[in-house]
Amino acid sequence: MTIKWRLAVLMADREMDYKELAEKAGLHKVTVSKHKNMKTMPSRLDSETLEKYCKVLKCQPGDLMRYIPQVPEINQAS
Repeated sequence: MTIKWRLAVLMADREMDYKELAEKAGLHKVTVSKHKNMKTMPSRLDSETLEKYCKVLKCQPGDLMRYIPQVPEINQAS
């Protein structure tokens, strides 16, 4: 299972850089920068941080994440 992380997309939609998001959310700039550059959901994302992102970006948690089902590999016997 893969959860695609969409923080960078939402930030771009709202024309907000990581410094502005960090300041408004009360988070460290390095943390926001790392989260912004991730392609999959951060493994250590607590609910408080998620809530701060949602509040500042005016979004729902589901807007920050997308479920991408994995396609099973088909074994071909020769």
